[in-house]
Amino acid sequence: MKDLYRSQRAMRNMRQAAIERGVVAVLDVGSTKIACLVLRFDGPDHTAANDGLGGMAGQSAFRVIGAATTRSRGVRFGEIDAMQETERAIRTAVQTAQKMANVRVDHVIATLSGARPRSYGLDGSVELNDSIVREQDVAQVLAACDVPDFGENREVLHAHPVNFALDNRSGLGDPRGQMGTQLSADMHVLTVEANVVQNLLYCIKRCDLEVAGIANAAYASGVSSLVEDEQELGAACIDLGGGSTGLSIFMKKHMIYADTVRLGGDHVTSDISKGLQVPLTMAEKIKARHGGVVATGIDDRDMIEVGGDTGDWERDRRTVSRAEVIGIMRPRVEEILEEVRGRLDAAGFDHLPSQQIVLTGGGSQIPGLDGLATKILGQRVRLGRPMRVQGLPQAATGPAFASSVGLCLYAAHPQDEWWDFEIPAERYPARSLKRAVKWFRENW
Repeated sequence: MKDLYRSQRAMRNMRQAAIERGVVAVLDVGSTKIACLVLRFDGPDHTAANDGLGGMAGQSAFRVIGAATTRSRGVRFGEIDAMQETERAIRTAVQTAQKMANVRVDHVIATLSGARPRSYGLDGSVELNDSIVREQDVAQVLAACDVPDFGENREVLHAHPVNFALDNRSGLGDPRGQMGTQLSADMHVLTVEANVVQNLLYCIKRCDLEVAGIANAAYASGVSSLVEDEQELGAACIDLGGGSTGLSIFMKKHMIYADTVRLGGDHVTSDISKGLQVPLTMAEKIKARHGGVVATGIDDRDMIEVGGDTGDWERDRRTVSRAEVIGIMRPRVEEILEEVRGRLDAAGFDHLPSQQIVLTGGGSQIPGLDGLATKILGQRVRLGRPMRVQGLPQAATGPAFASSVGLCLYAAHPQDEWWDFEIPAERYPARSLKRAVKWFRENW
């Protein structure tokens, strides 16, 4: 990332320039499908409320004018495994969406679902030179956050200020213009494996496209699937994808934790394929048409015709009961949910005022999943669909498109991040501040 754009700030500027020109695409590169939506921007949305510094900056009204999906190729666990195959799939999705929109796209904003994300909560504090909080004070307090050693081969993907405190008053959304003597800030930083990000950026560049932003897929899914109250009071969004399951936790309208479980719907399909000795394509159809996780008496009598992989339908034709299919699927789905439970516990999810859990993603459509998830994850579980955006085709309104729709909202309404503030190094009063900015400059 640092070789390509020098900084996240350069991407922010590119996003703004693309929006001012009127067209930008969002690209969801997943393990099962690659989706591209082309957005047309009509200028600032004056009706949208700005929630202060931590809220949305530079909001714009938009509509979807082109949409396309293609089967993903060369992607495993949400990470590029075969560059040329993924490049061809991205080109197919983008060109089809462009054709529908009847417009050329030069800039895309992409999601990243793998790359082993890690969350960090940082805090910093500065004494105010003037009694009124100004822009540079906010920049300095963010720079004062003590940055840990993230380890080799890690890049910062998101750095959101999630809370400000002025003297003894905490929970401030935007401290600018207020009076006090000491300003403190809490910041959520999400890091990912650098080579995974660089592979994605390189692949998109090979498609003759410029990257105007990159976002964590679990974050994008949470933005589109959690309603406002859930984002405010504390909720987790679990995005059950094909190659991996993304997890994001929101509080006070900010993401405060994200992680990925490297298991997803493709593993369920693989289990069916091995268990019934059928090809993967047939296993996927069986999962979609007859799958489930809760067996009843009638499922023993509900017979499904299957064929083997020799191509001789007459010789291979046999039947299995739906109960058998459920018996194969349930252990893997339980394993995924148990892994998610472990990540929620590690994040301290139990301490949030509301423990709402929202299931989304293509894998969330398995019948009976919400009931099983309630047993494993907790009482407050619901199935989530992405909120509607203007012009979105009916085929792209299901839970499988949660991260794509979230990426549209992220493109139009990006949350303020660390790099949105001017931080002149010579103004830093303490060595710790210089060390923090030195780290960011070296890594971006």
